[in-house]
Amino acid sequence: MPIMAEHRWLYPIDWPELSKLIRFGRAKGRCEHCQRPHGQRVFHLGDGRWWDADRRQWRDGRGRRVRAPDAGVAAIVRVTRVYIACAHLNHDPTDNTARNLAALCQRCHMIHDAAEHRRRRWFNAYRRRALGDLLARLDAASAGSSVPRGTPAAGRQPVAETLSLRRRGFGAAASGAGDGGGEAGLRPSPIFFAIARRASL
Repeated sequence: MPIMAEHRWLYPIDWPELSKLIRFGRAKGRCEHCQRPHGQRVFHLGDGRWWDADRRQWRDGRGRRVRAPDAGVAAIVRVTRVYIACAHLNHDPTDNTARNLAALCQRCHMIHDAAEHRRRRWFNAYRRRALGDLLARLDAASAGSSVPRGTPAAGRQPVAETLSLRRRGFGAAASGAGDGGGEAGLRPSPIFFAIARRASL
């Protein structure tokens, strides 16, 4: 299976050689769960049973010999080309010990990773919702600010400078000034404090 771009840096530099050693050195080019051969087209029934042409017998999804299916199986038989990949059994790409690696065909690989894929989909959906809530809060804060949204950076105080001025008392003077004097320009936007608080976490 292809490696996701954000996970590529977790794999060792010699991953292609290590994967080849597991798939063709240890597993001899066969899936270590169902024994399907790499690169060959196999007949299967969609439920894990497949025809082993080398041994001329039917096998199940665990590579065990099973009885031949009933007559009329030709109506439901399918043909798939098998590709063997090297999988991490504990889903940790940094754990490359031999006992954590297995040569799996695409069917066995997807079955083994099904729970992990569900977890990642949930996590990605949760992250998108969290980012949406954060941006909504920042938009609400900027809507009530005295600095219009989209004001060029030159018209805003940098976050670090604004916080420094508030610590020295200028912010209080600006917020309490009723004459709109020179200190009013030091009044920061609430969005700056939201970003600063977020950055300090």
